[in-house]
Amino acid sequence: MEYVQERIATLHEFGEGDGMRNDLARDAAAAVGETAVIVPMTAREYESPAAERVLGELERLEPAPAAVFVPVRAAADEIGPFREWIDSFALPARVLWCNAPGVDALFAEAGLAGGFGKGRDVWLALGPAADAGGAVVVHDADARSYEAEHVRRLLAPLTMEYEFSKGYYARVERGRLYGRLFRLFYEPLVRTLADAHDAPIVDYLGAFRYALAGEFAASARLARRLRAPRAWGLEVGTLGDAYEVAGFGGTAQVDLGRHEHDHRAVAGDAGLEGMSREVAAALLRVFEEHGVDPDYETLPERYRAVGAELIDQYRADAAFNGLEYDPADERDQLTRYAESIAPPGPDARLPRWIDAPFAPADVLAAARPWRERRVGSRSQD
Repeated sequence: MEYVQERIATLHEFGEGDGMRNDLARDAAAAVGETAVIVPMTAREYESPAAERVLGELERLEPAPAAVFVPVRAAADEIGPFREWIDSFALPARVLWCNAPGVDALFAEAGLAGGFGKGRDVWLALGPAADAGGAVVVHDADARSYEAEHVRRLLAPLTMEYEFSKGYYARVERGRLYGRLFRLFYEPLVRTLADAHDAPIVDYLGAFRYALAGEFAASARLARRLRAPRAWGLEVGTLGDAYEVAGFGGTAQVDLGRHEHDHRAVAGDAGLEGMSREVAAALLRVFEEHGVDPDYETLPERYRAVGAELIDQYRADAAFNGLEYDPADERDQLTRYAESIAPPGPDARLPRWIDAPFAPADVLAAARPWRERRVGSRSQD
């Protein structure tokens, strides 16, 4: 247990007392009723144990959230059963079919056709969510350890006049360290840039204890000002915009304990190797926008050197805690991830919702699944 503060407010779970102070707990609980929750999914999460747990925990919130948006990419023959499954939960839930023909047409007409992924899905829900509540909470659906209390904990800083709240947690499972893309790519790359550049944005992005966590809360005002990368750069892009809107003083991070997530393979476009390219592009774009000019010729080599130092530290930490650790495998990941370090290329981020070429109501209409709501459904349309 520790109580170290970063450049942003860091709210720990000390394990002492009965949790949040009564007035803060009351304010955070009340805020739930004025909050829209976004839970992005893919069709593979249909009836998965982790997603079932997440939705079941959301049912336990009192009061219920103002709205729950579930953006999903699914084939035409999958969307009906998926929506029936979502309808089976006692939630004010609305499914947004992110690859519906109407959504594709809406993007094409607005000149926004192109790449898609998690960032595009969440962005589709951000506009409607910001209209539905005074705050927005976003979290993934693959956490097998998810608890309803996480929503209240993420919202607590917003009741204390912070505007952006990011979750962090330990990724230790089955006797091993996980969180590999953060530990072995994001963290050493940010440290490498911090060694060469004295810039506030470097300090800000280095202050997050798990910058790639999918869990955050934001005021509706801030949510409307997020420019989402279309795929796996979402979390980093969100931090860049949070810096501009909330800054150090308006940002907090909240201890969410220990999370157990699904795990990806390292190699290939669908693995962490592919994700690292999108994270790198988003991260380096944020740095460049805020006056940091990386030396791309030497950056990969310097990154590997910093990463090697971290691997020595992880090996010591794992041994101290009796965990399995394979430094050769981790060094191999450094080599793979180093190939992702390059100038970010064209900016394909989606616009802020305050500048969007269509309204949230247009998204709700375009992303509506083709099937009519079944009689007796608990969800709201």
